[in-house]
Amino acid sequence: MRKGLLEYCILLILKQRPAYATEILEALKSADLLVVEGTLYPLLSRLKNAGVLVHQWQESPSGPPRKYFSITAEGETLLEELEKEWSSIANTVNNLHQMKQEISL
Repeated sequence: MRKGLLEYCILLILKQRPAYATEILEALKSADLLVVEGTLYPLLSRLKNAGVLVHQWQESPSGPPRKYFSITAEGETLLEELEKEWSSIANTVNNLHQMKQEISL
């Protein structure tokens, strides 16, 4: 479940704009989702190999060039599917939570 959630979060971030790995990690961290580089890099590679992401090297104002990732048309389609799945899961959890509250009364 976490793996699917990370894919969804990464695609949400990259839907806004292309980003390099450190920016993705910072965005996840600011959303209170702590992910380490050792988890992120293989996931980015897998998404790229699946055609969901592409990357482009860009010069950095400080240091070596950076690999910026962006979402592809296939990635947009996957994101739509993941949004539907997330909505369904969230509704199920909310319904269960509501049932628990009603039983408690």
